[in-house]
Amino acid sequence: MYETNLVNIGIGLRVGKKKLKELVIGRDDLAAVGISGIGGSGKTTLAREFCKDPEVRSYFKEKILFLTVSQSPDVEQLRRTIWGYVLGSDSFSSNGPVSQGRPANSALLVLDDVWSISVLEKLIPNISGCRTLVVSRSKFPEVLRATYEVELLRESEAIALFCRSAYGQESVPSSANQNLVKQVVNECKCLPLALKVIGASLRGQSEMFWNSAKNRLSRGEPICESHENKLLRRMAISIERLSSKVRDCFLDLGCFPEDKKIPLDVLINVWKELHDLDEEEALAVLFELSQKNLLTLVKDARGGDIYSSYYEMSVTQHDVLRDLALHFSSRENVNDRKRLLMPKSETELPKEWLRKSDQPFNAQVVSIHTGEMKEMDWTQMIFPNAEVLILNFSSSEYFLPPFIGNMPKLRALVVLNNNATHATLRNFSVFSSLNYLRGIWLEKVSITQLLDVYTQLKHLRKISLVFCKVNDSLAESVANPSQIFPCLSELIIDHCNDLVTLPSSICEMQSLKCLSVTNCHSLSQLPANFWNLKHLQILRLFACPLLRTLPPGICELSCLKYIDISQCVNLISLPEQFGKLANLEKIDMRECSQIWRLPNSVESLQSLCHVVCEEEVSWLWEDLKSHLPHLYIQVAEKCFGLDWLNE
Repeated sequence: MYETNLVNIGIGLRVGKKKLKELVIGRDDLAAVGISGIGGSGKTTLAREFCKDPEVRSYFKEKILFLTVSQSPDVEQLRRTIWGYVLGSDSFSSNGPVSQGRPANSALLVLDDVWSISVLEKLIPNISGCRTLVVSRSKFPEVLRATYEVELLRESEAIALFCRSAYGQESVPSSANQNLVKQVVNECKCLPLALKVIGASLRGQSEMFWNSAKNRLSRGEPICESHENKLLRRMAISIERLSSKVRDCFLDLGCFPEDKKIPLDVLINVWKELHDLDEEEALAVLFELSQKNLLTLVKDARGGDIYSSYYEMSVTQHDVLRDLALHFSSRENVNDRKRLLMPKSETELPKEWLRKSDQPFNAQVVSIHTGEMKEMDWTQMIFPNAEVLILNFSSSEYFLPPFIGNMPKLRALVVLNNNATHATLRNFSVFSSLNYLRGIWLEKVSITQLLDVYTQLKHLRKISLVFCKVNDSLAESVANPSQIFPCLSELIIDHCNDLVTLPSSICEMQSLKCLSVTNCHSLSQLPANFWNLKHLQILRLFACPLLRTLPPGICELSCLKYIDISQCVNLISLPEQFGKLANLEKIDMRECSQIWRLPNSVESLQSLCHVVCEEEVSWLWEDLKSHLPHLYIQVAEKCFGLDWLNE
């Protein structure tokens, strides 16, 4: 395992050692502690420096054993070494320790480069006084109760380490192009291994070569053979050990822009469409990649059970790992690639694509990353196998690509606008040919023609409108959504602040099972015909502060299992017939400060087993315990969050 030398990089190393001391020396209840991080982040270096620390050596009276486990270890030999060191050379047989013996002193065992939970379980000795420090790209929560995740370098530390490899000194020489050096360092994203390898690759090269290297790095490409061998291939070890399904899901992360949170709802749906996963399988993949430090799961304070919505959560990925995904995805001929990806925003489509546009592209997923695109900016291309199209752009106006009509198998369309203002979408007529489209995600766009299509989208199951201006696009006067989307089962409207009244036509879509109208700060009225949503199971209305009442028709939703009215701070009551919701299992009503009484009918909610509310109103539900003996009342902490303002 290749780890860079951080001996002279002070702050990050000192912080890491301090936190490890708190876990290893300061906690008697932790027999095993982990150091975790992506490949090349300096885990092994931190572990070695920790073992050299005078305080650590004194605490363990110099009794420290450092072993490299690796991917294909001789487990029995390692066990003999461990038991022999800790208990004495004659204390181990093939069946285990001969005698527990009596350890002379406390001992520290460091297991470096651990890949397998089954191997780790066989190597950790259960001996009083012995502490184990596990160094791995994975977190192993099944075994390790505490893990320190290696923090990446600060900018000044990154420049010092890079310059040591590129110039043999710890600062940028006066003769060098200062701005160019900082740009290259920035492309390394503070990852120690990348800084060292790329710095060494550029040592003694001309400024022209440096400029070329910077441009190639920004596209996720190797700058030379040594860069590919030492960095990309060494980091590739992390994904080569994955199953083919999980590896494919990792490579899909290259579809999304760098330095941006990826909405979990989008990612899960992409995986479901591309790899035929169900939600449980997709989540299992997510957690495996997270535990192996191949992505970071950003949890929302609200999440946590089967009713939590994925769009409240997101994931991030280190840019060097994204470069790795791009590198793997671009090794084939452009027309034969499974993933056709633009690594960063450009003013036009890649020339490589344009040169081959006379031949069909066999890509299953296509990701385009541009600024404003007008009709004449597109080239006609054919995508007979495309199932997912992701459009990343930054502009106030965007013409949907005409070649969407040449994607007969398209099942998921994701449109992400990264501009500060909403974008007006043009060319909605391309939707008329998408007979197999199952999901649409539109973010930060102004929707004026969503329903102006010329055919039913009869396979469409899910629509997500996030940070959008919906205008009057959902109103009955434009079109009837139930006729255009006859099988729609989930509708998400989030942070759409121009939505004042939810149109009654929404309630004509009897196929809906989940309706989320959330963070809509101008919404003041819900339609009276809610009773029409006969199959609705999940209703989310949280963070709609102008909403004062719920329509009585909600009480007719016999299939409803979950309702979230949290942070509806001006909601004054629940409907009197609320108790008719015979299948209701959970209510989230945190921060509903105006509700001071419950209707008498709630005594009939025999399926209700979980209520989330503030302490001030919890007594309302406590008084019902005699009627609802299985009810769990969760007193919630306030969780106001403004992170979305920084998106």
